[in-house]
Amino acid sequence: MKQHLSKYPWSWVPSLYFAEGLPNAIVTLVAVLMYKRFGMSNTEIAFYTSWLYLPWVIKAIWSPFVDILRTKRWWVITMQLLIGAALGGVAFTIPGSYWIQGSLFCFWIMAFSSATHDIAADGFYMLGLDDHQQSFFSGIRSTFYRLATMFGQGVLVMIAGNLEVVTRNIRYSWSLTFYLAAGIMIALGLIHGCVLPRPKEDKAAIINGAERPTAKNIMNNFAETFISFFRKDGIIVALLFIFFYRAPEGMLTKIVPLFLNDSMHEGGLGLSPQDIGLVSGTVGLIGLTLGGILGGLYASKYGLKKALWPMVCAITLPDLVYIYLAYFQPASLFPINICVFFEQFGYGVGFTAYMLYLIYFCQGEHKTAHYAICTGFMAASLMLPGMVAGWLQELMGYRLFFILVMLLCTLTFAVSAIIKIDPGFGKKHSQRES
Repeated sequence: MKQHLSKYPWSWVPSLYFAEGLPNAIVTLVAVLMYKRFGMSNTEIAFYTSWLYLPWVIKAIWSPFVDILRTKRWWVITMQLLIGAALGGVAFTIPGSYWIQGSLFCFWIMAFSSATHDIAADGFYMLGLDDHQQSFFSGIRSTFYRLATMFGQGVLVMIAGNLEVVTRNIRYSWSLTFYLAAGIMIALGLIHGCVLPRPKEDKAAIINGAERPTAKNIMNNFAETFISFFRKDGIIVALLFIFFYRAPEGMLTKIVPLFLNDSMHEGGLGLSPQDIGLVSGTVGLIGLTLGGILGGLYASKYGLKKALWPMVCAITLPDLVYIYLAYFQPASLFPINICVFFEQFGYGVGFTAYMLYLIYFCQGEHKTAHYAICTGFMAASLMLPGMVAGWLQELMGYRLFFILVMLLCTLTFAVSAIIKIDPGFGKKHSQRES
């Protein structure tokens, strides 16, 4: 029993996952919109910010060292403080002459620190709570991760937009906003230094009976696990599914915020940062969350195999709303909110099938490590399309770009047609062992 470890998990679980979600939201969307406000081209924004996904793609490479160097508690607190410092670095550099180089460097530090924090936080969660508590708080940690995303993509963006109106200085406004984010992350790091428990199990990993495994032992163990992943039955089909199921979303993720912000003359909707914070960072995330909940309930009732095709339709067909928005460019926020909510709701439903398939494919020996490898490929499935999305959009314009996205949906249908799934997997009353 770990009663002494986690007597008050409410004092740290919600804030821990808020701290995990906030930097990810800042890197994936806030940075995109900030650079757009600074006048960078869509090609540059999509290319540079897509590279920021790389730490999440390759985090499995250094994850073993989080086990052998210091405790997970130390990593959590240190990474939160480092993320706070990186946010302060962004705030400090963007008013200067070398704002592109300086801010991207700080974002890189933040991205690597955030990926490392994810490794440590998820491991600490399992050490600091017993099995019952882990189950009880699974939904709570997901909720606070979403709240952090909503705060980053919604509240912070709206704050920056309001400051632009007050100060009439775009860079100074965003600098103040990033100083605020830096203060929040540093405060979370200091608070967690006081409230996080100290599990006795939070120590160096034991591999092959060695209390203090060497880096060589760790890397040999990782190599064996990595090789075994590529020897799994159906690995080629699985990788095709992982890379192409979300190909349309990989394009949309980088372009939609730019589309919302660009003027109508340039083919966009001409929304202010305040409006984007509401549409994308609030209404869209509510739709995404509700879709994820409904998708989970649907899959648990019918199983992944039966639920797959409705979920494939849910993640692809709602993308049509962007063709409508690009052609008709409504001036009212109401139809825009409806469209974004509908598309994000569908994505939430369809993404459930994606995550369940990863769990299904990783069953068996080394399932935890194999799942970590899959999440790296999952991040790459967004990173690679995002790198060329800006160039394609500027080449084709928003209307033809969104038509291209719909054509890419055929890849989602194609890879979904070739995967094999046990009919009993995912059903609530399935007798299959998980």
